[in-house]
Amino acid sequence: MAKKSTGLYWLLFFISTIALVSAIVLRFEYLTLIIPFVCLYFVKAMDII
Repeated sequence: MAKKSTGLYWLLFFISTIALVSAIVLRFEYLTLIIPFVCLYFVKAMDII
């Protein structure tokens, strides 16, 4: 089984995490729309799915 490169997924995870934290600080009403992206990119970066 070949090892996949997960660098892009880590980058997207950190960008979406920063977006989530800034949405919390700025009291963005739709911050729950960002949470699935944080979870998805974390799982893909950890190579779970």
